[in-house]
Amino acid sequence: MVSSTVYGIEDLLDQIFGILNPDFEVWMSHKGTVPVDPQKSNFNNCLAAVDKCDLFLGILTTRYGSGKDKGNPGEPSITHAEVLRALKLNKPCWFLAHQNLVFARGLIAQMGYNLAERRELKFKSKDLVDDSRVFDMYDAVIQAEKKLKERKGNWAQPFTTADDAKLFVVSQFHRYADALKIVQEQSVPLVKLAAKGKEAAK
Repeated sequence: MVSSTVYGIEDLLDQIFGILNPDFEVWMSHKGTVPVDPQKSNFNNCLAAVDKCDLFLGILTTRYGSGKDKGNPGEPSITHAEVLRALKLNKPCWFLAHQNLVFARGLIAQMGYNLAERRELKFKSKDLVDDSRVFDMYDAVIQAEKKLKERKGNWAQPFTTADDAKLFVVSQFHRYADALKIVQEQSVPLVKLAAKGKEAAK
């Protein structure tokens, strides 16, 4: 599953879909490939996709994303909720973080704002950052609340250009595609191989 906001990175999402699609069934809302249950809300359909996906690629930008409840402004965006759900479920996760997001977060930290103060910041222009909660999303990914030695699975690859992002995607996912092909070529189903391994270990 590819989770991201869409505004401003449509071309990048199209390219990432093209990179992954030959080897994976790619669930991406931008392309309309997320499984949809007509009885569920958009929000719940997206969370259900996170629950069912095997691999999770999150793309963080300075845009917080849609899906916020205007009547309850404290509710997370759909993208934020997807990221938190994937982390909670310990899904195999990879993250890209736009350099502008990393820079803006670092600048605000150097200005002395703590977490509570940062969440109250209102930006006059939404051209750079449209909602301070993008920093909360990034902090969740890098596990900012933990000491460095306690962090695991907290890699967020900075990117500036589409080529940067595509290089990361190709480098990280081609080995999974190769492994998938090997499994598919086996005459014995993977489940049976696992069962045999358990029997041998007894």
